[in-house]
Amino acid sequence: MTHCILLGAPVDEGQRRPGCLMGPAAYRTAGLTATLAALGHSVEDRGDVRPAAPGTQTCANPAVHHLPETIAWTDALREATAAALTDGLPIIMGGDHSLALGTVAGVAAHAARVNRPQFVIWLDAHSDFHTIESTTSGNLHGTPMAYACGLPGFDPMPAFPNPIPGANICMFGIRSVDPAEHAAMQPTDITVNDMRVLDEQGIVAPLRDFLNRVRTANGLLHVSLDVDFLDPSIAPAVGTTVPGGTTFREAHLVMELLHESGLVTSLDLVELNPFLDERGRTARLMVDLVGSLMGRKVFDRPTRSYG
Repeated sequence: MTHCILLGAPVDEGQRRPGCLMGPAAYRTAGLTATLAALGHSVEDRGDVRPAAPGTQTCANPAVHHLPETIAWTDALREATAAALTDGLPIIMGGDHSLALGTVAGVAAHAARVNRPQFVIWLDAHSDFHTIESTTSGNLHGTPMAYACGLPGFDPMPAFPNPIPGANICMFGIRSVDPAEHAAMQPTDITVNDMRVLDEQGIVAPLRDFLNRVRTANGLLHVSLDVDFLDPSIAPAVGTTVPGGTTFREAHLVMELLHESGLVTSLDLVELNPFLDERGRTARLMVDLVGSLMGRKVFDRPTRSYG
């Protein structure tokens, strides 16, 4: 069984719609600890990460907002995630997706320390491949993957430790990429399994292909699960809804395949905005998905009323 370490990341500064800071409390209320414990895992909740006071950093792009706060979160989450990896499997409860600027940096630093390659599977409607220089929205939750690849354009943020090769990244379920992101991704070797690929090939074959690469390389695997990976009809509690996401069955299949691989070493849960939820429906679904990722089989799932 696994020692799961819960880290709250009440990050709200990476976008403009308030509410994601309530995410960690929502996961706790929805029974994440009990779900993991029922599967036989040990659980240690280290509480919410606390960043240092923000500095006074600025950048040339006038659209960017909350840059000093994001840098403070990035530093704190990098350290907290890397520290947790020495003791177990960190589950970072967000918070908007800008938290991955820190969590992915933390897992990459740990991978370098143990001399193993780091892989990332990005379960998201968006590629999040802007830089601080290129973003037109100014929302830094749209930048973590470009940062993880070591792209320029992130001053004054600290350089990403041990950039992750594009070949070690799989974007899964993507269905919203703007032209600037598409152009920036073209020179990379990132695997993009967008919804067209999944509609044509199904879930299993593309995912197993990537997992086989992780296994062959003896890699560590970070899973970053955005609520908008799911179709908004089943997961309304997100400020960046994109129609055509994964269904309940598809999402659980992804989680069960990840569990069966035995490769997952860290997990982000991001973009849950309880203010937009329907009586906790999305939070409970996300906790159910974590249950599948951590070993619960479809025939073990209880009947549940969402009314």
